[in-house]
Amino acid sequence: MKKFAVILAGCGRKDGSEINETITLLLSIEQHHCEYQCFAPDRPQTEVVDHLTDKKVANAKRNILTEAARLARLGVRPIEEYKAEDFDGLLFSGGFGVAKNHCDYAYKGADMEVQSDVARVILETYKAKKPIGAMCIAPVLMAKLIPGVCITLGNDGTPDADNMAKLGAQHVQTENGDVCADNANLVFTTPAYMLDATLKDVYDGAFNLVETIVDTLNGEMRK
Repeated sequence: MKKFAVILAGCGRKDGSEINETITLLLSIEQHHCEYQCFAPDRPQTEVVDHLTDKKVANAKRNILTEAARLARLGVRPIEEYKAEDFDGLLFSGGFGVAKNHCDYAYKGADMEVQSDVARVILETYKAKKPIGAMCIAPVLMAKLIPGVCITLGNDGTPDADNMAKLGAQHVQTENGDVCADNANLVFTTPAYMLDATLKDVYDGAFNLVETIVDTLNGEMRK
């Protein structure tokens, strides 16, 4: 049975992990008869957003790991405990927390930096030649850390797609449910809510992402 690590960024699409993306990703892992373990950084969120008003809550403080526990029914562990040798692959759901807590892409665009704890797990997995999957905005992490990686954020010609080119990544246009497979780098991405997507669209993308990675682990390369 394959086992995946899932890295969370909190809970809630505006300042943490996108809930629908995370749940459909975890469900898809189980549907492929695989196991998962969730991890998250044990440090404060960059900001807290009122999801009803879409306004930043002044002076509010929340911990990423504590908030991620709202999503990780089977438990969540500090990201420092992640070891690539313990897993068959690494997965990221999306949400603005990825662009705010895992890195500062939300604030700096192509001048972004990835938080050291998140960079470690990605590079450790990449160097171990194990697959990495990412949904929605999460592929920006790979664009920053893996030279020349091929990823998707959905549509070409957007400011986000242009930023990927500035980071040295190759951006591929995709539709709902599609998976961009960079077999050379073992990086697999799907657009999810970067497009105008329904919950079913997001589920299809999550399912196809996990299926593509499982097939790859079983020696069946996808284009």
